[in-house]
Amino acid sequence: MTFDLRQLRAFTTIVACGSLGRAADALHVTQPALSRILKRLEDQ
Repeated sequence: MTFDLRQLRAFTTIVACGSLGRAADALHVTQPALSRILKRLEDQ
């Protein structure tokens, strides 16, 4: 199982922010893009 830095940062930001929307804003990505990153992490 390998994680890339973007996936780990996305996960920790979602946890810290408490929602996908706020995490997406903090990471400067769209919510659908963040959802795809999270989905790839879940699939691993």
